[in-house]
Amino acid sequence: MRIRATVAAVSGALALSALAVPAAQAAGDSGTPYTLNAGFSNVSIAKAIKVGTSAEVTVKYTYKLTHGADVDITAKDFYTDAFLYKGSYSDSAPELYGDADSATCTATSSTTATCAGEINIHLADGDLESVWAGSWNVAAEAVAFNGQSLSNPDLSKVGYKDQSGLATTLVQRASKLTANAAPEPVKKGKTITVTGTLTRANWDTGKYAGYGSQSVKLQFRKKGSSTYTTLKTIKTSSTGALKTTTTATVDGYYRYSFAGTSTTPAVSATGDYVDVQ
Repeated sequence: MRIRATVAAVSGALALSALAVPAAQAAGDSGTPYTLNAGFSNVSIAKAIKVGTSAEVTVKYTYKLTHGADVDITAKDFYTDAFLYKGSYSDSAPELYGDADSATCTATSSTTATCAGEINIHLADGDLESVWAGSWNVAAEAVAFNGQSLSNPDLSKVGYKDQSGLATTLVQRASKLTANAAPEPVKKGKTITVTGTLTRANWDTGKYAGYGSQSVKLQFRKKGSSTYTTLKTIKTSSTGALKTTTTATVDGYYRYSFAGTSTTPAVSATGDYVDVQ
């Protein structure tokens, strides 16, 4: 987990342990950073971020940076970025950052710029725990070193500004859903049994596990049609298993469909075709 308050100052790094907290809290033997004349607004980020069990997930964002005329955003030692945090904004809150040192900013006037960057989620590095799924908030920050050494600056000459509560997004445990209708083929009027399993990513184990006690719809699409109709709604077992029956009428496809929750995205199984004779 990359927590800014624990990151030491290194050459080219965006974060300083002393700059990891708001300026009013930051302190050091070489002084206290002053509050940088900067603000952040118009944040744009995906409404939901689906994270599986292994692959890196990259999330793009943009925001508007407003700054004083005394702030040189083109300086090599000026850095700014946006990041995600879970819960209340504090040093102990889980946070997600980008791999790059800074977002890329394009000036739109002498005191404004549009900034774009990425947040990179690495499950292998322990970036996420399953209990953290759900709503996350967006914060942004900027730091101007003003020619100071990145490894040993006079902090009184360094400006820092951060701002929380700029936007929200859902960080969700990716889901999977299966459906199997049998027997195939089947005589008209006979019973069809449809089984399946709803699973979602467990970020702690790196595997998918059953999602229990969730409402799932059994749906049917007649051959030649593009529209599914809901036949009934059932709940998954404690292990995410699904099983129900229906009566065979005409050729078509059966599937299960899950509407999703704040922690888990919606998903529909691939339709399983049944030939009715």
